[in-house]
Amino acid sequence: MRTQPTIAIVHDWLYGGGAEQVVLALHRLYPDAPIYTSYCSRKWRKKLDNKVVTGYLQHWPFAQLRRLLPVLRQRWFARLDLGQFDIIISSSGNGEAKFIRTTRPDQQHICYCHTPTHFYWRHYQEYLRRPSFRPRWLARLGLRLLVRPLRRRDYQAAQHVDVFLANSTAIQADIKQFYDRDSIVVFPPVQTTSFMALAKTRPRSVTLPDRPRCLVWGRLVPMKRLDLVIQACQQLGWPLDIMGDGPDRERLEKLTGDSTRLLGYVGDEARATAIQQADLFLFTAHEDFGVAPVEALAAGLPVVAYQAGGALDYINPGKNGWFFAEQTVESLVATLQTLPGQQISPRTIATSAKPFAEHAFTLAIKKLVTNEWRNTHAHRH
Repeated sequence: MRTQPTIAIVHDWLYGGGAEQVVLALHRLYPDAPIYTSYCSRKWRKKLDNKVVTGYLQHWPFAQLRRLLPVLRQRWFARLDLGQFDIIISSSGNGEAKFIRTTRPDQQHICYCHTPTHFYWRHYQEYLRRPSFRPRWLARLGLRLLVRPLRRRDYQAAQHVDVFLANSTAIQADIKQFYDRDSIVVFPPVQTTSFMALAKTRPRSVTLPDRPRCLVWGRLVPMKRLDLVIQACQQLGWPLDIMGDGPDRERLEKLTGDSTRLLGYVGDEARATAIQQADLFLFTAHEDFGVAPVEALAAGLPVVAYQAGGALDYINPGKNGWFFAEQTVESLVATLQTLPGQQISPRTIATSAKPFAEHAFTLAIKKLVTNEWRNTHAHRH
């Protein structure tokens, strides 16, 4: 009799981002499990030791149009034959990996949900205002025409999941609101080790200066609301460094003034230098979780965050950061103006990131998979 379940991992697509780190951690935990996805870059195939399985959506012309093909992705995942596996772990956010179906009564589908699909549910209006791909008129038209049937099918797919895992308490609430399903919160794995090493190089106690140097890193997309960061820092005359690249860069460049630097993609060494020179990390997005601010905390940087989403799980006001209440320049400026002269402890801030390290994620997943396997086995025998 087998003592371990056979496992398959399923993910929306693999080409870079926070959600992919979950797949990487699952692969480290279950190195023999194949990883099924609609599209995978060469870089990620290599990272995942060529364990990736794709289909026709990987190839031309579908690969080039992948962001415009939700219906085809829904069908592709729904028709995947994963009958030989005992446990299927899907990692699903703005894609359709949750559409996979179990075919045996003793199979279990555990869905690690990064978010109920943004542009169908919580952020629908935001996507209509600021579509992240062009031409924008076509994106808006497509979303308006298709949102109802896509929502219906997304909701139906969620009803076939056996166990939902949420990446934050905010997403747990969204899973309940939009899918009417309960879930267990398991924080995503954040690579905290190298950042924590940086925290040790910072002084034990720091007083924030009159003009704190502000820092942001991550992908430059409209949803991150980096326009607020730029405008607030310019209003205050505070220096600001933004590290990262993305489709919103051109628009953001037009907003920048003398004290703002858009550095583009930078390597680890340049990022470490920027962190050591910075006083504050600014986080203006309404994120499902938000890996970058947790990395900043691990590095001993206090975080000023919009009071919503994943940030509610890791910002402890006055201890490791501060909130601003509304997603506006005025609200952000009002919070920032209270900070010069505040005392902070980089070591204490770094400690607050420990619950989000990869080993905490790994332990939680391992325990859950073992329990599900035991329960289905107990019923079978």
